[in-house]
Amino acid sequence: MMEGKLLIISGFSGVGKGTVIQYMLEHYKDYVLSVSATTRQPREKEIDGIHYHFISESEFEKMIEQDKLLEYANYVRHYYGTPKDFVIENIQAGRNVILEIETVGALKVKEKIPDAVMIFILPPDGATLKERLIGRQTESSEVIAQRLKKAAEETQFLENYEYFVVNDTVASCAKNVDKIIKNASPHVLNREQVLTIKNDILRLVKGD
Repeated sequence: MMEGKLLIISGFSGVGKGTVIQYMLEHYKDYVLSVSATTRQPREKEIDGIHYHFISESEFEKMIEQDKLLEYANYVRHYYGTPKDFVIENIQAGRNVILEIETVGALKVKEKIPDAVMIFILPPDGATLKERLIGRQTESSEVIAQRLKKAAEETQFLENYEYFVVNDTVASCAKNVDKIIKNASPHVLNREQVLTIKNDILRLVKGD
């Protein structure tokens, strides 16, 4: 049996990566989603094993001691991490595992699994990213400004990624991610195109 692959998928807040991943899980049968573990309490409507594996701090620290996490971090007094066993077992079973993760964690996972495929989902341009954040109607203008500033900071990590896909429509973006994994001539951005989008986001944040 051919082994599956690990997809490390990152993207700026508001780019729609979660929606793309959900589309892939619903329309492509050979993908599974890696569910992170956390020590924080579940929020309303969050389901254990679906949104997160909710575990105690002592359980989490035991996982750290036993090297059962591909990466982990402590954020606002709570641990978050990626369980190793699920990823390895599914890859060995021939499934492609999707890991939605921020840039710093992505690099940690890549160190442990060098064959992981690093994909960054980009907006068509900076203005579209801002429009999508506003369109969610869930955050204040101050929070949106903070998310755009964070996106600008994350652009420094783009050079570490291997593939760049624009989320113009969810279906086309998901199709190109699938084509990357299957070596089926995906439509991906070259470094010059990535630099153009990067500079556009930096200009937007600076207010130029």
